[in-house]
Amino acid sequence: MLKVRTSEEIIARDKARVTPALYHYTDVAFTRGEGIFLYDFEGRRYYDTAAGIACMNVGHCHPRVVRAVTEQVGTLMHAASHVGYLAPYVDILTKILSLAPSPLREGKGILLNSGSEAVEAAIKLARMVTGRQMILAFIGGFHGRPMGALSLTASSSVYRRHLGGLLVGVEHVPYPVCHRCTFGHGSHSPDDCCGQWRNMIQLTLDRLVHPDDLAAIVVEPILGEGGYQVPPDDFLPELRSICDRTGALLICDEVQTGLGRTGKWFGFQHSNIVPDIAILGKAIGGGLPLGGVIARADLMDAWWVSAHGTTYGGNPVACVAGLESLLITEDENLIENAVHVGDHMRDRLNQARTKLPIIGTVSGRGLMTGVELVTEDGEQLSLDKVKQIVKRMGAGGVIMTRCGPSSLRLTPPLIITMEQADDLLDIIFDVLRD
Repeated sequence: MLKVRTSEEIIARDKARVTPALYHYTDVAFTRGEGIFLYDFEGRRYYDTAAGIACMNVGHCHPRVVRAVTEQVGTLMHAASHVGYLAPYVDILTKILSLAPSPLREGKGILLNSGSEAVEAAIKLARMVTGRQMILAFIGGFHGRPMGALSLTASSSVYRRHLGGLLVGVEHVPYPVCHRCTFGHGSHSPDDCCGQWRNMIQLTLDRLVHPDDLAAIVVEPILGEGGYQVPPDDFLPELRSICDRTGALLICDEVQTGLGRTGKWFGFQHSNIVPDIAILGKAIGGGLPLGGVIARADLMDAWWVSAHGTTYGGNPVACVAGLESLLITEDENLIENAVHVGDHMRDRLNQARTKLPIIGTVSGRGLMTGVELVTEDGEQLSLDKVKQIVKRMGAGGVIMTRCGPSSLRLTPPLIITMEQADDLLDIIFDVLRD
């Protein structure tokens, strides 16, 4: 006879056996998922606006993904890409490259286990093929928690606490967050940016990093963990220009923004530029562990044999889950849906600001929305308060995470309908009224 499990039991066992270093956004224990919903052990249903932190683009347990994974598990679970050639590995890389603009479209790639691991591979690639060592990253950016990726991450000092010996050769400049200008110019929109970020980059190249030593600039097309901030339109084009002048490589971290979430296949496409290297993670695996790096063919071909590798990266089961998710995204027009539903959600959130002054700036693109929470004086709500609100959202039936100093992070599966979006927003508004 099967033992009946309860949420209370699972949470108690977790607290007894799992390190508290692993933070939980909610006090909910999940037993299954279907579409845009998660369910706990008592059968309660929750709207999932976290989507595994922007991983489940086609929702939980999509029948086509389940079928593809089941067939692959019954055929070949693992053999390692170092040992021989794997069709699912080639199939998903071929598909991803076909979605990218030239010259990435004609490029090559490598598959890893996660976005963080892909960041580390991209750093290695840039340094090895350029023969340069310096990396320019951005304050507010998040690129992962392993020691190399963490050297680029600058969204919170908590991640770096007691870790002074990180990767050397990384300099940071402020990411342009215009509604709370780093340079003290008050609140602006990206359309009215002060442009001081340009001067900071130039100052860094003049005083700290000689252009001849600059291997790469690593940037998120939309600031992720730092608050879902959309930069000024000329931000990425300026970085592209700097790289073209100095011979450095432009690396776009598309772990959160890539593969349809922003309303385009890649976040950099909103800026009409093409990076030399793009980093992928989260949604690439369709719910299974997978990451990847794609780059211009000449860069990948300059990476010598055995320069990088992985045991499980590009595992056949993860590859078929990811490929089927990409095909579903095309077949069900989910990118267009991300635009329409995402715009609708931000419109409603902005309209609600008149009656709910706790809502500050609403930012993002597609189904990638940040909702800043503020005090009566317009200051950012304290982190403890935001954490409490996120937990209350979970208790109220909406699973979400947070980002930035004081923002709610909404990244529901791309399959969400207008009706579902309205329903979950009503729950969010009810919680915020309290």
